[in-house]
Amino acid sequence: MSLPHALLTALIESPGSGLELAKRFDKSIGHFWQATHQQIYRELAKLEAEGLIASEAEAEARGRKRNYHVLPKGRALLESWLGEEEPVPPLRDTLMVKLRAEAVLDSTDGARALRARMQARLDQHRAKLEQYRQFETRDLAKGLNDRASQLRHMILKAGLRHEGGWVETLEEALALLDQPENT
Repeated sequence: MSLPHALLTALIESPGSGLELAKRFDKSIGHFWQATHQQIYRELAKLEAEGLIASEAEAEARGRKRNYHVLPKGRALLESWLGEEEPVPPLRDTLMVKLRAEAVLDSTDGARALRARMQARLDQHRAKLEQYRQFETRDLAKGLNDRASQLRHMILKAGLRHEGGWVETLEEALALLDQPENT
């Protein structure tokens, strides 16, 4: 996936200014595809130069506030992209390599430092899991009455499983790190 496709998706959902898009991006697509606000603005300029989106200056706004919307060429590109084959991304996680290194090293200080990092990461995954649970409670209260809301909920459930899996893995790893070394 690429940032242009994520931005086209967000703009089809709701046209708006670059700032509005960046804020919405942080609250939705940003949970599984990160981009800085600078990257978003640069990509909007590229998409507009390629004729995939258009913008109009907002009459009442000071400065350079522009409202963006997707053009037919952008919609066609996004529809074409949906059918493209994507390779399964490999797991590349430094923490897994550090755990493997811990398995072969005899370093009390290294294990202590690794344990602290793992606890911090566990706390982050627990917080994200709780946030996703709150999203789910909110979404279920609104109802899943149409295909679009059901698809968004399915994506949320994937995030819940992802975060829950990391919580389980990190709890297990911390328990193993707490065990005395076999001699």
